[in-house]
Amino acid sequence: MINRILIRIKVVQMLYAYLLTRSEFHIESAPQKNTRDARYAYSLYLDLLLLILQLSGCKVKPGNGRSAIDSLSESNVLAGTPLAKALSADISIRELIGKGGATVEQFDSVLQNLYHKIVESAVYADYRKKKGKRTLADDVKLWTVILSTIIAKDSAFLELARKNENFTTSGMRHAFMMVSNTLNDFSDTRSTLTQARKSLNDSLEKAYELYISLLLLPVFITDMEAERLEAAKEKYCPTDEDLNPNLRFINNACVAAIRDNQAIAEYVKGRAIAWEGEYYFLKQVLDAIHESEIYREYMETPQTSFSEDCEFWRRLLKNVVFPGDAIAEALENNSVFWNDDLAIMGTFALKTLKQMANAGNGSIEILPTYKNDDDARFGPELFLGAINNREEYRSYIDMFINGSHWDPERLAFTDIVILITAITELLNFPTIPVPVTLNEYIEIANFYSTPRSGQFINGVLYSVVNYLKDQGKLMK
Repeated sequence: MINRILIRIKVVQMLYAYLLTRSEFHIESAPQKNTRDARYAYSLYLDLLLLILQLSGCKVKPGNGRSAIDSLSESNVLAGTPLAKALSADISIRELIGKGGATVEQFDSVLQNLYHKIVESAVYADYRKKKGKRTLADDVKLWTVILSTIIAKDSAFLELARKNENFTTSGMRHAFMMVSNTLNDFSDTRSTLTQARKSLNDSLEKAYELYISLLLLPVFITDMEAERLEAAKEKYCPTDEDLNPNLRFINNACVAAIRDNQAIAEYVKGRAIAWEGEYYFLKQVLDAIHESEIYREYMETPQTSFSEDCEFWRRLLKNVVFPGDAIAEALENNSVFWNDDLAIMGTFALKTLKQMANAGNGSIEILPTYKNDDDARFGPELFLGAINNREEYRSYIDMFINGSHWDPERLAFTDIVILITAITELLNFPTIPVPVTLNEYIEIANFYSTPRSGQFINGVLYSVVNYLKDQGKLMK
């Protein structure tokens, strides 16, 4: 069964991969050719990107620098849009603002006029009609039209643009084209997000497949032992033991019950089980079993019951198979997810064998994929909640980083992802107690991140929880 502990781990893994590889906006690099056209195009390109941010109510000057439009910050109807948030979060743009690496201040005198032209335009009127349904795609469409029909045709803006000593008409045209391309590159992110969501679902499905595969492992090992015993009879000079072997291992009633279970048979239909073709892995495991004290005691017992047969395999898996290097290598070869899943899904496989032993009647209660519908929805909702609110939740993190102990620029990226996921759970899943959320993500940090991560996660989350409660945003 896939529980919430595993789901949290999967969401952190997929969110880490998504945020690490995604780029909502592909910011152009400085031109390799140092021509006048190229220099001017790139300079104006950066200015236009920052101009969009300024008109959207974002601060684009380092330090305490203010622009002519800052007075509109509270009433700016263009503020807080998805595009502005995404563009301002881009690492290249943040570095550009921090270093003051653009000349956008030359356009300060036309900002007010451009703003009023935009909010009075037909394209903005159409945009406003969407209200709460606005998406990043809507923003991109809006600003692409604004660039070509308002900014590029504004005489005051053009006059200022021509004052640059490197100005060329070709460079200006190319700059507007570069900005349009950068804005429209957001579509790459949608496909990346779709793939990330699919990877999350695939990972969770593979986890359940591992659970079934672990239950079937005794069947594959038993089959190999049966083949070995048959081969021994065909030796040139078989011993009496070869001709009359002890069949207790291959006649194990627990293995027979797993082999004959209809639910397992239905699940594996059409699926390639991990252990098929894994001869060397199965041989390594079988050899380790033969050498174990558990095997020796079992084979010497005069008689066993169904419950004892189940307990025998539970002990073998727990003490011989799961701790071995062979299974770790086999899991890695079969799925990139499975080594991380073994601890949890292995526990559920052992639990199933324990339940079989307690029942003692040959029945197998296969655990469902999820405990209930809430658990089935938990992973996708947690993942999308983190994606959709990552900038807001990151602001809570930055608010409580003690600069004397934690350098915000050098924090482990894994820690940031864990914190964003934890805050998502705190704010969006009211039935999960706060201590449960905190403890789970501290454990994830201790296992997956740096030695100091658990302490860091604990401190920041404690401060964020108190802040959110004070603000009335966390009511549980």
